[in-house]
Amino acid sequence: MRTISRRSFLRSTAVVVALPTISILPSVARAAEFVFKCGHDQQPTHPIQLRMQEAAARIKEETGGRFDLQIFGNSQLGGDTDMLSQVRSGGLEMTLMPDIVLSTLAPIAAINGVGFAFSTDEEACKAMDGELGAHVRANVNKAGLLAMDKMWENGFRQITSSVKPIKSPEDLRGFKIRVPMGPLWLSMFKAFNAGPTALNPAELYSALQTKVVEGQENPLSSIYALKLYEVQKYCSITNHLWNGYWMLMNPRAWNALPKDIQEIVSKNLNRSALELRSDVANLNISLVKTLTEKGLLFNRTDPKPFRDALKKAGFYAEWSKKFGAESWTILTRNASGLV
Repeated sequence: MRTISRRSFLRSTAVVVALPTISILPSVARAAEFVFKCGHDQQPTHPIQLRMQEAAARIKEETGGRFDLQIFGNSQLGGDTDMLSQVRSGGLEMTLMPDIVLSTLAPIAAINGVGFAFSTDEEACKAMDGELGAHVRANVNKAGLLAMDKMWENGFRQITSSVKPIKSPEDLRGFKIRVPMGPLWLSMFKAFNAGPTALNPAELYSALQTKVVEGQENPLSSIYALKLYEVQKYCSITNHLWNGYWMLMNPRAWNALPKDIQEIVSKNLNRSALELRSDVANLNISLVKTLTEKGLLFNRTDPKPFRDALKKAGFYAEWSKKFGAESWTILTRNASGLV
């Protein structure tokens, strides 16, 4: 299994990473019988893009050129909300969709983002591969979409700041922080008495640069790729929530594929989702050093005071009601932070 090293990831910010050389069967040269477009919002330098390209190349080879999966990153096919709508209508066959955006259609898709629920990446992935993930997929299917078995990891998110390190819940009081446009994020930071502002990713750098917000939260890979170290001074390893992407398909387009092609496509996309996890783990380790060299000052936090503050504020009680008893019970069975 190929591992994306820190060196290759950093090099990829200057040039788009080339695909690995794959021997192509003679029949690949002919026109594909089936062409699926798949859009996502990550930048060309992100490991997600590389793993998707690898999957597309393997699928093309294994189907003898019958299936062509075309990858469009960096929101080339529209914003997340637009792509979600396109897949629902059939205008787009596939999309890799952030859980928080998918939750606008299927609210349960946000449940893995409950604050401080998971203690490790391994625990979160095990939950999403197992009972919790199956529960989410069933609800997504009811909403008129099909989701692949394996979730694509974005990982734990960390808080950066231009004014102070975040060491305890008290440091978030009055803190102006950019969050994604999702009720769960806004609710969590309001429970900390912070001042959350929902902004699109395209607005983030300028908002930090002009001090519209003092900080933000993202995985380390995004902090690096978006060059947020240029406008932030501190990075606190809070691991406050774990999130990822679901590979979604239009049911009509998917069901029109022959069974053997469905199996090849799903096998290879799920394989790339699993391989991405080791990329994320390795990069998170190495990027601490890289971002330190870029000038960010790191500190690590204890999750317990943050969990206690959320519990005291009624955050967990509120969201247990919103998600419902069945869903919350499944989450707590699989998330040690909520035991």
